[in-house]
Amino acid sequence: YVWQGGQEGGNGVLDVITGKMAPSGKLTDTICYNIEDYPSAPYFGDADKNYYVEDIYVGYKYFQTAAADKVMYPFGFGMSYTDFEITGSVKNVDENSVIVDTAVKNTGDCSGKEVVQVYIEAPQGKLGKPARTFVGYAKTVELAAQDSQKLTISCPKSYFASYDDSGITGHKSAFILEEGEYKVYAGNNVAEAEYIGSFSQEFQVIEQLEEALAPIEEFERMHPVSADKADNSEKDSGDNTENSGLYEMEFQKVPTRTVNLSERIESEMPEDIPLTGDEGYTLKDVADGKIDIDKFIGQLSDDDLMCLMRGEGMCSMKVTPGTAAAFGGLTPSLERFGIPALCCADGPSGIRMDCGTKAFLLPIGTLLGATFNDELIEELFEYFGAEMKYNRIDTILGPGMNIHRHPLNGRNYEYISEDTILTGKICAAELRGLHKAGVEGTVKHFCANNQEFRRADAMGVISERALREIYLKCFEIVVKETGCSSVMTTYGPFNGLWTSGNYDLCTTVLRKEWGFDGAIMSDWNTTVPEDGSVPWKCVAAGNDIIMPGNPDDDKNIRQAYKEGKLTEEEIRNCAGHLVSMIRRLERTDC
Repeated sequence: YVWQGGQEGGNGVLDVITGKMAPSGKLTDTICYNIEDYPSAPYFGDADKNYYVEDIYVGYKYFQTAAADKVMYPFGFGMSYTDFEITGSVKNVDENSVIVDTAVKNTGDCSGKEVVQVYIEAPQGKLGKPARTFVGYAKTVELAAQDSQKLTISCPKSYFASYDDSGITGHKSAFILEEGEYKVYAGNNVAEAEYIGSFSQEFQVIEQLEEALAPIEEFERMHPVSADKADNSEKDSGDNTENSGLYEMEFQKVPTRTVNLSERIESEMPEDIPLTGDEGYTLKDVADGKIDIDKFIGQLSDDDLMCLMRGEGMCSMKVTPGTAAAFGGLTPSLERFGIPALCCADGPSGIRMDCGTKAFLLPIGTLLGATFNDELIEELFEYFGAEMKYNRIDTILGPGMNIHRHPLNGRNYEYISEDTILTGKICAAELRGLHKAGVEGTVKHFCANNQEFRRADAMGVISERALREIYLKCFEIVVKETGCSSVMTTYGPFNGLWTSGNYDLCTTVLRKEWGFDGAIMSDWNTTVPEDGSVPWKCVAAGNDIIMPGNPDDDKNIRQAYKEGKLTEEEIRNCAGHLVSMIRRLERTDC
């Protein structure tokens, strides 16, 4: 399985086939015998509405729990020309993490690399859990025959905590760990990972949040219940017996929204930024610490602010020719304040410049994920960032971070995996590399862009738990671990709202809960009729920039402001987010 390997993909395949290099990639998805065996299959591809009935049981989390016999190749599987022995033990457990010590020995006849994968089996408790949850990994150096390497893997408890969206545990809207024995497994794929120890866990609230993004209509979701107790006897002793369906799936009602979103928005209006008029300060004065961003924003006129709310493109002549759009300092007035015109270019497999300029062609996202090699990905994207800087590109529109809910999603190649932790960690490595080069990545598509067919129209119906544990968790990892400053919303809607105009998504979760202080942009031409996310609704939700931007977008925002639908505080708030992003880029012209 070679995917699209970029400009060096053919050489890489040849090196493996001829034996020059031993392969060490691992599958980022479960491969089944039949497409209908995926739990999302009955609910994928509808033109109007998709019910996420499988809930948190995506990919291996479903198969290892209820249908292991349907799997041809498990998550994490990968072949080599040599063999490895993996051993491990639970070294330490504290309030925040589980530390696992492992050792890998190359027991074969040639050199190669191996990936150690750690999984946790949590007690079913009141909420129900997958039989295996991927919580950490590490890749060895190239080991010569009979050589060994020790690897210590830290697994944050937040990676396997459960979100209680119903209050059944007594802690509604919280990430929690239920009381009981937690079993730890290590190996080179989810099906063959062996038991290496366990720890006792008291009930623990990992993080208390507030209800956000819950569905507005009733539906049912999968929930595991014990199958024949006899099938569990060996497993309960800690042995690594084959899981051929330890649980059956029943269906339970999903909690629906109880929050009045209009009241929440009204109670959380941004604070007023005093309007001072032009005092002669430029963005460089912010960088030099002479003034803060609020004082700088206070100088800008209403017209300046409106111009910051939209991009210009595609193929704006104010930035590198042939790129996706310009945004930021697009007018002479904004230029006088030292705000540069920023350039963004399409990825995800390298820079797209529709002007004849050549650039490196990188492997697709799924193949990058298959390396399970954070250090390699970070190094690659540092080089990629240098190429972006050479071509005066400030942010690449990627990495793509959506989950492979179903194998036939048309954008899967751009994304990493069916697993949210692997997706988050690989994309965080990409961002760290870009940041070393002084450029940025715009993580996308935020969130749940899991169907390409009628992507701007088909409504996703998803539990808050599935959103929190699966479809948002990867974005959370990247935001918190890298401090990225640019996020892109999707074309489509879920739970009654289009993402680009979803206040709870853009503001409650991304900004308030995760501490994101950068800029949020819409996907290109994402604005749809009045019942969706028209430009002014995006701004009101905290989606700062309408891309790629056109006169109609500008007219819509200005009219909404004139009619009082948008406040000056909301507009200045968005402008501040954009200026914050600009300041974090290494630009010498501001």
